Amino acid sequence: MNIGIPKEIFPQEKRVALIPPSIDRLVKKGFEVTVEKNLGETIGLTDADYEKAGALVADREKILSSSDIVLRLRKPPEEEIAKLKKNSLHVSFLDPFNETKLIDAFAQNQISAVSMEMIPRSTIAQKMDALSSQANLAGYVAVILAAERINKILPMMMTPAGTIAPARVFVIGAGVAGLQAIATAKRLGARVEAFDTRPVVEEQVQSLGAKFIKIDLGETGQTKDGYAKALTPEQIQKQREGMAKICANADIVITTAQLFGRKAPLILTKDIVTQMKPGSVIVDMAVESGGNVEGSQPDQEVDIQGVRIIGLTNLPGRVAVHASQMYSSNLVNFLETFWDTETKQLSLNLEDSILQGCLITHHGQIVNETIKRLRESSE
Repeated sequence: MNIGIPKEIFPQEKRVALIPPSIDRLVKKGFEVTVEKNLGETIGLTDADYEKAGALVADREKILSSSDIVLRLRKPPEEEIAKLKKNSLHVSFLDPFNETKLIDAFAQNQISAVSMEMIPRSTIAQKMDALSSQANLAGYVAVILAAERINKILPMMMTPAGTIAPARVFVIGAGVAGLQAIATAKRLGARVEAFDTRPVVEEQVQSLGAKFIKIDLGETGQTKDGYAKALTPEQIQKQREGMAKICANADIVITTAQLFGRKAPLILTKDIVTQMKPGSVIVDMAVESGGNVEGSQPDQEVDIQGVRIIGLTNLPGRVAVHASQMYSSNLVNFLETFWDTETKQLSLNLEDSILQGCLITHHGQIVNETIKRLRESSE
């Protein structure tokens, strides 16, 4: 089977879908791999690096029309779907909850589409969970950005000129991104506090050396996939009131709260922001899905009464080398899971729990139950 990797065309995207070591693994399994010319130039890789790993280099049109499997990072432009080989497999992030026309185009053109953000959060699928691998890096980047923007140092220092107190960092949300943000801030010497609506993560927060903030919100919890459940308006108001005092004392606040497939909840109102100290910094990691902070703007840094709100998007793309390495590994692990070494074919067993979660279209139909129910409820 032939795998094709076209270049990413999303503006300012530096990550790539596959790197040479991953291609070497696939070629040894029996795949043929073709990459678009200059695929890896954004992370310092040449066509010769890919060819040395066993890949062929071709133009974009040939890759789209002749590949049995197309691997990308970002969702494709809708006009390219009709150019794909019939009955081929397309794997990338797809945002299937919001990209209705894109999903319809896959079905209409007989393309089997896998959405990488729909990989189940289960033990067996952990090695292919691209959403988590990229969120992990985003949590690290968020702290580094905040540390660079703030006009203080993070660690405590005892010097002949006096003692400098450690900066106070407050992380809202202790999922994959939040836990990495906590760990990174602690490594830099900050005093870290964290809050999450799921009491089950308290032990994880404490194991990283941070203080877990408890706010009584009544009945909360997490979904079967480990995501925080949506709060009621009353719970959201209680949460804001409980966090206001902590934010007022913080030097850095990092918000990570997102609801899978839905708009991010507004956590920090402008009233809370204006109570913070001038010179403090907020990083809104949910800005791409609506934002956790009132006033944050995608790809902008906004100043509200001396408080800087950083709303930069694509945080994993700021460490594109390692983000590409991790995503590439996720893709290879996915393909290897369903590769039959005897027949040299990809075996898509629709009864498999992983495929039931991430396969969106197959044989001209929308087969994902979550997306089908969403369509039915909106009709």
